Amino acid sequence: MPTYSSTNPPLALFQGDIGFSFSNESPAGGTAGAQFALPAPSGFPEQGRTVRWQTIFASAPSSVSLSLQSAMADVDSEYATLDTSTATAGEARTVTGVRANFLRVKCNSATGGSGYTAKLLA
Repeated sequence: MPTYSSTNPPLALFQGDIGFSFSNESPAGGTAGAQFALPAPSGFPEQGRTVRWQTIFASAPSSVSLSLQSAMADVDSEYATLDTSTATAGEARTVTGVRANFLRVKCNSATGGSGYTAKLLA
């Protein structure tokens, strides 16, 4: 279940924008962060876009599993995992060929640590 309300339209990430799916939080396993819409500007190539995402921890967890997820519609059951990070020190990852209308980061599991931040760059 998403932590954030889906009653209001999500913020949009245009090319070059940065969004925080989690921002200095301590999510429980199964918690989805804030979702972002990915507008498709005119002339956008069909092969998709490159998305860079980064995990940062104020205090490192002993174990963690965070997933970058995408969906065509902003419906919890439609989100599918594109990439997963289990690096307890945090890391930056890149996914290419993303063809979706929405992105979010989901905390699959977490043990210890604090101040979880998940940044998205579309």
